[in-house]
Amino acid sequence: MGPSETCRRDLRGREKHSRLHTEKPWFRTVGRGFDSRHLHSSHVGRGPVAGSGGASVMRPHDRAWRCGDHTHIDRWFTVLPSLSMTQTRAALRPTVLTALLAALLSVLLTPTPASAASLQEVTGFGSNPGALKMYRYVPDGLPAGRPVVVALHGCTQNAAGYATGTGWTTLADRWGFSVVLPQQQSGNNSSQCFNWFQDADIRRGQGEAASVAQMVDRQLADVSGNASRVYVTGLSAGGGMTSVMMAAYPEKFAAGGVVAGLPYGCAQAAGSPFVCMYVGATQTPAQWGDRVRAARPGYTGPWPALTVLHGTADYTVKPVNMTDLVEQWTDVQGADRTADVSDTVAGHPHQIFRGPDGKAVVETYGIDGMGHGQPVDPGSGTEQCGTAGAYFLDVGLCAAHRLGKAWQLG
Repeated sequence: MGPSETCRRDLRGREKHSRLHTEKPWFRTVGRGFDSRHLHSSHVGRGPVAGSGGASVMRPHDRAWRCGDHTHIDRWFTVLPSLSMTQTRAALRPTVLTALLAALLSVLLTPTPASAASLQEVTGFGSNPGALKMYRYVPDGLPAGRPVVVALHGCTQNAAGYATGTGWTTLADRWGFSVVLPQQQSGNNSSQCFNWFQDADIRRGQGEAASVAQMVDRQLADVSGNASRVYVTGLSAGGGMTSVMMAAYPEKFAAGGVVAGLPYGCAQAAGSPFVCMYVGATQTPAQWGDRVRAARPGYTGPWPALTVLHGTADYTVKPVNMTDLVEQWTDVQGADRTADVSDTVAGHPHQIFRGPDGKAVVETYGIDGMGHGQPVDPGSGTEQCGTAGAYFLDVGLCAAHRLGKAWQLG
């Protein structure tokens, strides 16, 4: 039996979206809780929209959206030999007892994971100069000393949708860590993008960067988190803000994950956020590195490790930005730009660059054929996570899982 009619309508709707999203200025994401708007460079007055309405080239396998796992499993039954009812009951009694004991032992011996909680807003977390909102997810029963992940949404998104779509809350329950989810407000940016391109928001001690740093401090205090195991990641504009946090507050983060994002200081280097997004900035690796070093004068390290995931068919934030991120952070880390590992993961090119001490300092995933969005791999497998939807693209690889493994969260 194939998918239900509802599922088929959903599949057709997603295909239609893929064909038309570059032709239509808007579309509504049913059931996602937000409107996604494709704002072109003519919308300069509203700010860049990295993460909102980006081109998402759909390959044949992209049309195979998981729709409720409509896999029907046949149940095969073994018919017992023809016995009398009394004989059958006598024969089954030891087997049933053994099965019950085995089930009981399984329950008693299996470690109990942290149970599902809910997203909560936190107020009064600091002076909040960037006027952001703070949300967090803390699995019930989470012990002290666990890691903290800061997850920054893309334009037109919000904390709740990003938490679910990426799979970060699922992994938090599975592996035992808490998640901080900053949320932009329309008063700061009409498209709800984090202002990765504004001088006032990307400097240490001011604006949105300072607000996110205050959230980290509040979270560590409230949950007795491990200050040496704080990580930051984000999609698109959130990816740009991830670069900001790594550069401006390197002492707070062990590592970062930039998904379809941009290097630190890119808008300033290019003279325009749109040039940065669509063309890239012309900088040498040393110039890129100098921008990071200038964000935290006098800092001698260690600098956060970086993982980048970017679609090769991203026409909103061009893949050249992944190249620039590699140049920026290998220079900061004192590493060369020759990959020490080049292989594939889930069919996608993967590289690792090691620093002078042999540790991985930069890692990249070029997601073959993927447009603008967060890679997800919906399902119940051990490496699967996320929910397919607008800017959450099912490519058979879950970015949150790959980042979590790089950070040894689970």
